Amino acid sequence: MEELALLRPPACLERILQRTSEIGFAMASETRTGAILRALAASKPAGRLLELGTGTGVGTAWLRDGMDSLSQLISVDPDAAVQRVARDAFAGDPRVVLLTEDADSFLSRQPHASFDLVFADAMAGKYENLEKALAVVRAGGFYIVDDLLPQANWPDGHAPRVPALIRELTAHPEFTAVPIEWASGLVVAVRTSPSIPSRW
Repeated sequence: MEELALLRPPACLERILQRTSEIGFAMASETRTGAILRALAASKPAGRLLELGTGTGVGTAWLRDGMDSLSQLISVDPDAAVQRVARDAFAGDPRVVLLTEDADSFLSRQPHASFDLVFADAMAGKYENLEKALAVVRAGGFYIVDDLLPQANWPDGHAPRVPALIRELTAHPEFTAVPIEWASGLVVAVRTSPSIPSRW
């Protein structure tokens, strides 16, 4: 499609995708999702960004491409073997911090309202621990999820969880959210009310 030719992928993306294919990782974000991530990252100068689910670093590449020199991206994934592709790609950039751990333990340590953007690209922070992920978003910050249109790699019983998540996000009293039928299916939500600290 013509629109894809206009998206100007990050310079490092071709190599990441090549290595992603070599290791057989099939859950990377797609190009159009990446383009939205880059645009939203660019709207947060000196921003603090969080990615839950590094994978091989495809989404990471797009987020980084939108960041300015004062921004920081923390990306969390429990799979060290897959995340190694991203480590190799971003080793020279101090703005990108890759942590090998599960999202639940990471989120449990974070202060409320501590990130300007959260991209939840894994079950954790999306279908699990959703409130923890939402709680770290600052007022005016973004919470983004993808893979909301039917996917071939969905596990058995997953399909009913998707509309439930969309309903929860669009009805959330502290966010304004919009479902978008673009790429793999997205919800982009903006925090419109301050996050109020609560006990997990």
